[in-house]
Amino acid sequence: MGERLECNAADADAFVPVTTPNMAFPEPRPTKPELPRKSVRSLPCRQGAVRAVRFNVDGRYCLTCGSDKSLSLWSPLRGTLLRTYSGHGAEVLDAAGSFDNSRLCSGGSDRAVLFWDVASGQILRKFRGHAGKVNCVQFNEEATVIVSGSIDSSIRCWDCRSRRPDPVQILDEAKDGISSVKLSDHEILAGSVDGRSRRYDLRMGELYADYVGSPITCVCFSKDGQCTLISSLDSSLRLLDKDTGELLGEYTGHKNQEYKLDCCLSERDTHVVSASEDGNVYFWDLVEGTLALTLPVGRSVVQSLAFHPTEPCLLTASEGNVQCWREESFVAEDELPA
Repeated sequence: MGERLECNAADADAFVPVTTPNMAFPEPRPTKPELPRKSVRSLPCRQGAVRAVRFNVDGRYCLTCGSDKSLSLWSPLRGTLLRTYSGHGAEVLDAAGSFDNSRLCSGGSDRAVLFWDVASGQILRKFRGHAGKVNCVQFNEEATVIVSGSIDSSIRCWDCRSRRPDPVQILDEAKDGISSVKLSDHEILAGSVDGRSRRYDLRMGELYADYVGSPITCVCFSKDGQCTLISSLDSSLRLLDKDTGELLGEYTGHKNQEYKLDCCLSERDTHVVSASEDGNVYFWDLVEGTLALTLPVGRSVVQSLAFHPTEPCLLTASEGNVQCWREESFVAEDELPA
């Protein structure tokens, strides 16, 4: 029996009888996620080997980091080079854009962290203090702090608004080089060659560590912030519950035994994605753990990849080539009939 709705007399006039037909309106079934499997654009980088490719926050632009010491800003779907930034003394290994697209940060083998103005191409600050090459850089949400991770086993936080040359904080708990750093609004997630991922909760002042037993090459948060994805040199990816460290999934089939390769999650958290040393990119169903797609990119190592924040669009970097991949149904603007 259904539960009776009781009301007092004073409330009775507020109820207006509504007659509805005896039918149900089911929720629309969510569309099956499409995977980017069609190459729609190649970027003519001419930067030597491309060490990293990164989308900006809204996916309209991307950055490519070159072994020729340069950093380039692109409109990836058009294949248009917007600006090249020069100032590093050695190859550029990572870069990131600010939330408003007005600033960039980059790190490289010259052990420096650079803070750039996008429009002018000028270096606003050059931060020095790492004792080895800088593998990874990230902005905080407000782009007031740059967080960098280095082969020197430290994470350093640099204040972009201050003229002081020293980092405002040094996190040196790792026993080997830092390979990857990601930020949420109040956390720093870091992967190290010592086989541990470390999550610093800045609100609570707590450090949480998970040991995977193999040198870590990349870490990232899931879009919902509940999980962390970790790739390591035993050719495995592991999905962990962020709070408990529980192993939720393990993904294998690709090859990652020598190089620092990227991994990520698709734009709707439905698939785990990884670069590979065999020239492919691998997609696994996140829940089932089954291999969903093997994407042939080239004959050499796919070193870096980036997934669009809201669309089924993937960027891959292999040697000096960057390709933009879309779903099969995608039609580029220049392919539309007049």
